Amino acid sequence: MSTHENPSQPLRVTILQTDIEWQAPSANLARLTRLLHEAPKSDLYLLPEMFATGFCMNPEVPGVSDAAADTFRWMQHEAEELDSAIAGSLPVKTDGLCHNRFAFVTPESTTTYDKRHLFTYGGEKRAYTEGRERVVVSFRGVRFLLQVCYDLRFPVFSRNRADYDAILYVANWPTSRIDVWDILLRARAIENQCYVLASNRIGSDPACTYPGHSQAVDAYGRVAAACEEGRESFVSLSLDMERLAAFREKFPVLSDGDKFNLL
Repeated sequence: MSTHENPSQPLRVTILQTDIEWQAPSANLARLTRLLHEAPKSDLYLLPEMFATGFCMNPEVPGVSDAAADTFRWMQHEAEELDSAIAGSLPVKTDGLCHNRFAFVTPESTTTYDKRHLFTYGGEKRAYTEGRERVVVSFRGVRFLLQVCYDLRFPVFSRNRADYDAILYVANWPTSRIDVWDILLRARAIENQCYVLASNRIGSDPACTYPGHSQAVDAYGRVAAACEEGRESFVSLSLDMERLAAFREKFPVLSDGDKFNLL
């Protein structure tokens, strides 16, 4: 049974900003194990996109194709060990199709979301199959919309239907476009009256370099917490649902939104 019994108690989140060793799941999971246990006790730990392998556009190569099962087992073990949720994405092959799959793993269950918007410019659309479902998961009194990297550029897909309190973004977002990342994270928080929690990697892979800029943005569009640029680190904050509800009631942006069908 979860030790988090009071739904009105603010949920604690830690965002991890890590380097990722290229196509080396064992080394990356060992690094993350150390960081998780060094970080403050939290209800949710947010990891970057493809945190065990790097942003690999050849999911069939050894070290990537066979990593999913071990990575899921590691996430389940750490969720149980820490009595928390562990969230991040990994390449997964099911029924002959490869997906960039966001996994939200708790001590009791696993919820997954397959990345909807594949990054054509980087070759992702040739290697992976897009997801079809928009996924919201509830955990310890907070509702989270699951999103992956390039999804950030598509506001219709993430539009709040009054069905979530926070958006989780996991990413390998490069240095060359980091200003866009910073701006759009704030925009998504403002337009959806929600928290935005975003984990981006640091370091480099064969294609790009990455500066981090992992951060939490509140519903007013203010950066509430941020990791130091370019350094492996983590940052923690509490999500105050009572304050968020009061803001939404006082300033009812969501109820004044346009009525149209969304995916």
